[in-house]
Amino acid sequence: MLFHKVKAFMVQLDDAIVGANPVFSGGQAVAGRVLLELAGPVRVGALRLRARGRAHVHWTESRSSGSSTAYTQSYSERVEVLSYRTTLFAPDTGETTTLPAGCHEFPFSFQLPPTLVTSFEGKHGSVRYCIKATLHRPWVPARRARKVFTVIEPVDINLPALLAPQAGAREKVARSWYSNRGLVSLSAKIDRKGYTPGEIIPVFAEIDNGSMRPVLPRAVMVQTQTFMARGAHKQKRAVVASLSGEPVGPGRRVLWQGRALRIPPVGPSILHCRVLHVDYALKVCVDIPGTSKLLLELPLVIGTVPLHPFGSRSSSVGSHTSFLLDWGLRALPEQPEAPPEYSEVVADDVAATGQSPFLLPQDSDMSLESPFFAYIQEFRYRPPPLYSEEDPNPPSEAMRPRCMTC
Repeated sequence: MLFHKVKAFMVQLDDAIVGANPVFSGGQAVAGRVLLELAGPVRVGALRLRARGRAHVHWTESRSSGSSTAYTQSYSERVEVLSYRTTLFAPDTGETTTLPAGCHEFPFSFQLPPTLVTSFEGKHGSVRYCIKATLHRPWVPARRARKVFTVIEPVDINLPALLAPQAGAREKVARSWYSNRGLVSLSAKIDRKGYTPGEIIPVFAEIDNGSMRPVLPRAVMVQTQTFMARGAHKQKRAVVASLSGEPVGPGRRVLWQGRALRIPPVGPSILHCRVLHVDYALKVCVDIPGTSKLLLELPLVIGTVPLHPFGSRSSSVGSHTSFLLDWGLRALPEQPEAPPEYSEVVADDVAATGQSPFLLPQDSDMSLESPFFAYIQEFRYRPPPLYSEEDPNPPSEAMRPRCMTC
């Protein structure tokens, strides 16, 4: 009869939509409450809370001997990435106490570790996080409530290592019936290593077909899941995006001048977990009839922090142009837009008065240390004059340097 006096028992997280899966990252605070609704008085021993994050992998491999299976080897490994325990309610006497009928709330909060592993669900492994509340009562089985939450660990693609271009070159001799039919060469390059979902990867490639048959170039984005346990590993690969080029005839040379490959909504790279990794790569290949395909692989990192939009315009355009010219392209995929004139950026009345063109908000509660000002602090004043190849104030004849022989 005591068992049926508990009408509702659940875990709720603050700022979470009912039925939704809350999302956190390392270092954030997790706050919520345990709700207990009683139809009548209930004796309670304790109410305990536990938060757990676990990375777990498992797979089996069959070892065969001749025509029959000799044995099946099982591989399993788990790593605790989060463990937190606390007692939300317990009698001072250490025995039991009686809670009256009605709704009872038990708030809780705790801090996540600064570094965690992104939540993941794969064929041979997973990374899962949950909060579990346990209600202990005498002579009655413990009542449990569970709340799952998601962790997305930030991966910033603005790091120098992820902004570096990636390039490579391969070649293969096309063979047919053990005779050489010419050389097929492939070169490919992308402007950086780090991208975020939804971005477009411009693929630059050069395909030189020296064989006697047409070849077909392709590019695919591949996700590789690696599971590790007891010194062994198992991988699962999947193509998440692809593009195909036109056939390249014999003796022809073709350039890809930034062919667009859009990244679909995929999970970020997982690089720092002991039992599983999630890696990405761009594979540019050439299908050669009668020969194994020519394959070139460029590593990718899929992040969660997009490319910073407030980088230097001159440096970004200059590095992009240098990247294209170093690649040997005679025609750029698109010409950069000319920068606006200074008078177009700052209005005449503003330039005359010297007033900042960025008006400050009238909210008295917003100080200069608020996130709003931290976000636009470097843009509170008028931009400097744009760079020009011609000096608007050339030196006079008397100031010009003279030749040492004159």
